[in-house]
Amino acid sequence: MQAEPGNDCILILGLGNPGEEYRATRHNIGFLVVDAFARRHATRDFQPDVKFSRTIARYDHRDVLLAKPTTYMNASGEALDILMRRYQPAPDQLMVVYDDVDLPLGAIRLRKHGGSGGHRGMASIIEHLGTLSIPRLRCGIGTPPAGLDTADYVLSPFEPEEEDTVRDMVDRAVSALESWIASGIEKTMAAYNYSASNQQDSSQ
Repeated sequence: MQAEPGNDCILILGLGNPGEEYRATRHNIGFLVVDAFARRHATRDFQPDVKFSRTIARYDHRDVLLAKPTTYMNASGEALDILMRRYQPAPDQLMVVYDDVDLPLGAIRLRKHGGSGGHRGMASIIEHLGTLSIPRLRCGIGTPPAGLDTADYVLSPFEPEEEDTVRDMVDRAVSALESWIASGIEKTMAAYNYSASNQQDSSQ
């Protein structure tokens, strides 16, 4: 039987597709970030649940519920709807982590609300929750090369020369999540949205 988080828990949902064939693809950067957070702060592996897998981490004296949908990307909202109904986190205690082709590779950007930006996982979440006020952490995967369809691009693996940048981005994303838990989104946005590595993205 899985342990349950305590009252007033934080919920972090990383978006991606289940299955080994998708594990290292660009679309699964949300999974990579929550996996990295779990390696730092959780003591148990992810366990299967209804439409998601989950584990509990501990940070800043708070329980942090980490979850990954098993619904495939386009139905991510089904998983989050169940999680929200079961655990009822406050609006400022939820964070969704996902890939973004509109950000340069390696850039991260936190926002308190907004549309889906064409991201189908986020579109599903907005549809199920019925609100645009969903805190999110976007992780840049870069734009597709000319002639390559976006759907094919996001399901492709990172190139070997990109892997160091991706590892650094995942590490900074985990640090940004730690900052958000400890200090709130405003301070975290100020610290991470306009860091040196994100300056080229300052117009987004």
